[in-house]
Amino acid sequence: MLPNALYTDLSGYYDLMCADINYQAQTNTVLRLAQALGNGGKTHLDLACGTAPHIYHFLKAGYQSIGLDINQPMLDIAQQRCPQAQFMLQNMCEFTLSTSVDLITCFLYSIHYSASIAQLQHCIRSVYHALTPGGVFCFNAVDKDKICNNSSVRHSTQHDGSQFVFESGWHYSGQGEQQALNLSISKTCTAQTQHWQDQHTMVAVSFTELEALLLPYFEVHILAHDYDKLTPWDTQSGNAIFACVKR
Repeated sequence: MLPNALYTDLSGYYDLMCADINYQAQTNTVLRLAQALGNGGKTHLDLACGTAPHIYHFLKAGYQSIGLDINQPMLDIAQQRCPQAQFMLQNMCEFTLSTSVDLITCFLYSIHYSASIAQLQHCIRSVYHALTPGGVFCFNAVDKDKICNNSSVRHSTQHDGSQFVFESGWHYSGQGEQQALNLSISKTCTAQTQHWQDQHTMVAVSFTELEALLLPYFEVHILAHDYDKLTPWDTQSGNAIFACVKR
């Protein structure tokens, strides 16, 4: 299967793949960070928005939201879910807005879709130019040096008479600026099972390297990857939330 084929060809399964994610809790965490660190504005851009489950909650919180994604089938579903939002087909590493926004988010580790350090730098600069003064950029990330190649996340769900099993895991070779996100889907219906496997090439970066890329543009706060409470990152965990305030 071609790179990103699951994402491109099976976009209809995306919401099932993410069925165990608490989008409301993730949104609430960013709302708290924006209130504590931001400029009080209510305009919002979600990078790699997918089918817009986060945007749905930002709209309910009173934000004017824009969703940006590189995949049109995802945006078609997003527009149906959130008809009052604006959606744009653009690459998050080289995007432009006609009007700047107060808050930019990038959930589900999608910042790593910048497949190289150079592309990640382009993304950070694009975010900086798209934010209003004092605007906030929030995203989550994984530290390449703390990836366990044998670890994966797995969940199953029923849909339309079929049993689906989804599995994902990171893999980093230990050198270089690229890591892989390995994805698989199994669909069982009437004793017949179909399997899809895919590998996404993503940027590999340590938190020290990532903070250094952000600091010329932002005041950087690194928080524990916890959507129940806001606490500082413990410097040991391989997952974290970054809250970055435009300088």
